[in-house]
Amino acid sequence: MHDQLIEHGQQMDKEQVTYADLVVEYLNLLGVDYVFGVPGGAIEPLFNALARSERRGGVRAVVARHEAGAAFMADGYARETGKLGVCCATTGPGATNLLTGVASAYADNVPILVITAQTPLPKFGRRALQDSSCAAIDIVGIFRHCTRYNSLVSHQEQLENKLIAAVMASSRIPAGPVHISIPSDILRTEAGYLPKVRPELLTQQFQLSDRVALEKLIQELSQAKHIALFIGDGCKDASGSIMQLATLLNAPFVSGPMGKRWVDETHPLYRGVFGFAGHSSAAELLADKENKLDLVLAIGAALGELGTSGWAEELINHKLIHIDSSVEHFTRSPMARLHVCGSLPVIFKKLVDEVQQAQLKWGKCWPEFGSVPPLNALGGRSLWRDSMAMEHRQLPFKPQSLFCLLARILPEGTRFFADAGNAWAWAIHYYQRAESNGKFHIAMGLGAMAWAIGAVIGSALGDTTGAAHVCVTGDGAYLMSAQEITVAKQQQLPILFIVLNDGVLGMVMHGQRLGNAEKIGFELGAVDYAALAQALGVDSAVITAAEQLLALDFSAIFQKKAPTLLDIRIDPEEIPPMLSRIQSLQNQSMTPGG
Repeated sequence: MHDQLIEHGQQMDKEQVTYADLVVEYLNLLGVDYVFGVPGGAIEPLFNALARSERRGGVRAVVARHEAGAAFMADGYARETGKLGVCCATTGPGATNLLTGVASAYADNVPILVITAQTPLPKFGRRALQDSSCAAIDIVGIFRHCTRYNSLVSHQEQLENKLIAAVMASSRIPAGPVHISIPSDILRTEAGYLPKVRPELLTQQFQLSDRVALEKLIQELSQAKHIALFIGDGCKDASGSIMQLATLLNAPFVSGPMGKRWVDETHPLYRGVFGFAGHSSAAELLADKENKLDLVLAIGAALGELGTSGWAEELINHKLIHIDSSVEHFTRSPMARLHVCGSLPVIFKKLVDEVQQAQLKWGKCWPEFGSVPPLNALGGRSLWRDSMAMEHRQLPFKPQSLFCLLARILPEGTRFFADAGNAWAWAIHYYQRAESNGKFHIAMGLGAMAWAIGAVIGSALGDTTGAAHVCVTGDGAYLMSAQEITVAKQQQLPILFIVLNDGVLGMVMHGQRLGNAEKIGFELGAVDYAALAQALGVDSAVITAAEQLLALDFSAIFQKKAPTLLDIRIDPEEIPPMLSRIQSLQNQSMTPGG
């Protein structure tokens, strides 16, 4: 891989091997391609090592415009590649700027390595510029509650062991960000050797399952007549087996908002999203008004507020069997009939085998039940709030029509990133695809605005297939991080950025209206985002009608070596399908999280 390096464990011939080089060589061994960050004084030794690595064809630096953007890029890279995302920042404000992106990855269990620099050790506590040691602005203390591993390297001989511990912790269940903070004098110190490790052991996944609970689950399935499935976000590598099991059991299934990326939304048994921006067909299935439902299998589901319609009793009840790889998720289902912990691919392969044998040996069958909704315009059986969403052509452009059209016209395999805000609601409800490969991305754990802008850049850099990449963001989120589009330009990435331009913070505005709250703080004013993009050297267009969208040459957009921005002027008066869970509440916030 690095033809100027000699074998691991020996010194380089021409270049002094510093501890910064040692860190970078670990990243090379792990197959990491990029480190996302912003340079600065204390982190300079790491950037020097990255420059040397790039000359050898190894991992290289990608400079973000803000450290939060760097963390979001590392998040998107990890989601796309399955590798460790890596971001870095200098001491003081560089490190604190990372915090929102790191917290977002923590909330969504995304494995990223966060490297921050410190001032030299002798300067700790002496009011050095940007001192973030334990005697000043304690950056390790700040990161303590949003990382799976978090440590200061206070001596060079600690670095390798702490780096290994951090990498291993990032991929354990629950996965998430890990942080090591390294003084700049340690990064500059000569190490004189390279790693002597088997890198595959650092990210090894252990396939363990609770056999006793699994046998109880099989018994429950054999005794039940009518079963439904609720699919959460943690179903990676198991979605095919899960849908196969649903077919064998004649079990209609729904998903949470983030879990929809693991299901074929045109599957005849799929009834749509339950929870935030969900479908009435999904709510009707779980409401079980005819009292026929025996079991609900909640699979890979964190059971948070937005994924459960505010912990609705239709889902969280004694009929629930919670199947998950994370023990922490079981804390939100203490009333469940059964908890089954283990590797979901292993569990569902076993369940499929058992059900097939039961059908073959004993003629066991599970009858169909529940109403079958009519097909919508995209070929699924999710009941849309606006059944005519695909057909609207009046002005202003209806956002529900926009997302239906995007679902129909974007290429197969498109990586679709929807930002926090109304983009969530419209995408969850109306962006419906037959793909079940996890290419629909939203980050609802923390709900950080502008996450999608950075994440789509990291994903596009990590993608090796040439797939289309689309980021849909609201105008409020775009104003928080518009500068990161210049990274896409610099890296020659054919990303399509779509700005939903309605001049307001839409989720705030509609939440205030529906909740009879004071009307305050949602106006953004008129901004020409196409002109802003052009000022940055990015091709752009203003879209005001469906016909203009349909006339675009998407093939050309995704083949050129540059991003494109569409400033789409949507109808601000269209109420997003986000508030079904609290429509009947009074004197409470109508904005999610309020």
